[in-house]
Amino acid sequence: MSFSQKILDWYQIHKRDLPWRSTVDPYKIWISEIMLQQTRVAQGMPYYHKFLENFPTVHDLANASEEKVLKLWQGLGYYSRARNLHATAKMVVDDHKGNFPDTYNGLKALKGVGDYTASAIASICFDIPEPVVDGNVYRVLSRYFGVDLPINSTQGVKYFKDLAREVMDVKNIRDYNQGIMEFGAMQCAPKNPDCEGCPLNESCVALKENRVFQLPIKINKTKVRQRYFNYLVYLDGNKRTILEQRQGKGIWQNLYQFPLLETEDLIEHKELTQILNGKLKDAVNTVVLYNKEPIVHKLSHQHLHTRFWILETDELNSEGIPWKKVHNYPVPVLLADFIKTFKI
Repeated sequence: MSFSQKILDWYQIHKRDLPWRSTVDPYKIWISEIMLQQTRVAQGMPYYHKFLENFPTVHDLANASEEKVLKLWQGLGYYSRARNLHATAKMVVDDHKGNFPDTYNGLKALKGVGDYTASAIASICFDIPEPVVDGNVYRVLSRYFGVDLPINSTQGVKYFKDLAREVMDVKNIRDYNQGIMEFGAMQCAPKNPDCEGCPLNESCVALKENRVFQLPIKINKTKVRQRYFNYLVYLDGNKRTILEQRQGKGIWQNLYQFPLLETEDLIEHKELTQILNGKLKDAVNTVVLYNKEPIVHKLSHQHLHTRFWILETDELNSEGIPWKKVHNYPVPVLLADFIKTFKI
């Protein structure tokens, strides 16, 4: 029995009942694929349902405000995905009359749609024999065939794409692509693969050579940057605060935050007041450190050592926002957690 047939047989028995499995609507498949990049299925499922409730069609998403899109995305991270999602919806509506392209190249031309997403939509929605290669597929192919090329090298990316094309099931590409991704997520998992019950175990090179936990190989190119954030949480006598919208192309673009002071290292009360002296927008009565131990928020390329400082003042200027309305704004999950726990 061939590699692809074993994957298909396994999938028919073990596939999870997921909402996007019961449709070939490219809009719904596209939403699920973008949402599940760098997000676990269990975490992404509620967001998927909420997104479709608010934006049942690509026209609804295209016509929505960016603020609403970001608010519904809040907590999923990698917010560029949400901004690209919004931009792509507008492209589909404006340039394609609301219909997704039905070719791999047409799909890949959409903003935020790379090889993987184009291949997934093309195969699942239009039955086009285009192989998908995501993290799960890299792992399955690398282990089964014993490939030690780094999956994030130029040579590795090309090799695995060619290998995926060679072993795919052309006649049943829709189930095969979903099957091999599911197989990698559940059977050939990163940390606890079920090698004993695996239908591929008799011919798996990594299992034979005791290299299951050595593969796949990935070059570590990322140097983690340490950053020190001090959020200034203003509060006046009318229970109002200040939120600012992040500008530029950095992390959390267009999300809202409390005024931010970034420093070279952790600072204490005296240093903060010295830095702020003469810079404060409003006269401040007291400055209180909310969390002595910094919250370390870990992103892929940087760790944010974060403290929240409560600045009490008599009355804020016209920029003041009632505290009870703060939860309406799209904010990074780091701030959303603080807002939930801080009581005034």
